Amino acid sequence: MTQRKGIAAAGNWIVDRVKRVDCLPGRGMLANIKDQTLSPGGAPANVLHDLARLKAPFPLAGLGMVGNDADGRYLQRVFSELGVDIQGVRVTELAPTSFTDVMNDDATGDRVFFHHRGANALFSPRHVDIRRLSCRIFHLGYLLLLDAMDQADPEYGTVAAGLLKRIQAAGIMTSLDLVSEQSDRFARIVPPALRYVDYLILNEIEAARAAGIEVRDKDRRLDGAALSDAVERLYAFGGMRLVAVHMPEGVYMRDRTGRRYASGSLRLPEGYIAGAVGAGDAFCAGLLLGLHEGWEMPEAARLAACCAAASLSRPGASEGVLPLEETLGLAKRFGERKPPVAL
Repeated sequence: MTQRKGIAAAGNWIVDRVKRVDCLPGRGMLANIKDQTLSPGGAPANVLHDLARLKAPFPLAGLGMVGNDADGRYLQRVFSELGVDIQGVRVTELAPTSFTDVMNDDATGDRVFFHHRGANALFSPRHVDIRRLSCRIFHLGYLLLLDAMDQADPEYGTVAAGLLKRIQAAGIMTSLDLVSEQSDRFARIVPPALRYVDYLILNEIEAARAAGIEVRDKDRRLDGAALSDAVERLYAFGGMRLVAVHMPEGVYMRDRTGRRYASGSLRLPEGYIAGAVGAGDAFCAGLLLGLHEGWEMPEAARLAACCAAASLSRPGASEGVLPLEETLGLAKRFGERKPPVAL
């Protein structure tokens, strides 16, 4: 693996139409749209966009599906200009490019998503030529939002699990992210993939649903002990090198040796947050950069937290992310909250 270099990110390629609204209205009620921005979205697009803006010192490559339409050409143009290798992003005539209408509540920072799966539903292992992958880390996301990858497989449990196994067998580290959805599919789709994952990076909602353990009480307060239990249950499904759970309060991490680490998110001032649509993927990008470079957990977690904070400063997912040293400078500028989990 030491001869390999770079990060390849595969999965959902989406055009986000991010709308800043004055509230998230109830059924039949009206909200006012204050402004709208267009930006790339989805796990591979956001992670690669963030890494490019960080000026990551290694190659970046994307894999996925887009439609033969204006949105698909927009994504191709953006990532070509960023210097990302997008030969693995296939164009199809069978479906349009996926898009999401993102509604950001200007007052609270809460958001909702209205998503059209489009071409992403067609992305499958036959579109991943493992022989051509020269990366050190292969990141797949979002599980539960890739219809062909989420299908059942008689040998591995799911199609995605089989792909991840073959990628590991080629000497490549695998990384996985999930989508936050209200469903009962987690128990069926997530555990099979975890047997073949090196780095599991997800938020507390996804960790809770995958593990079947509630980590927030009825007042939405985080239960640190329950979160720790959820991570232990995730390790019962697979021997990941690292599980990292991010949340508004900070991050909790545990590696396969049992070593644990927790740190708080940055103390952002009131009015700083312009949009939260890409904070999780920005966290993921920062953490993956640190893992690629062999950083220890505290240093990688600090960069991840700074990337998330940078993303929050702009309505789109990645526009707020700065070059590496400037992004890391946010930690000194704002300081950190107390860790969300007592070790």
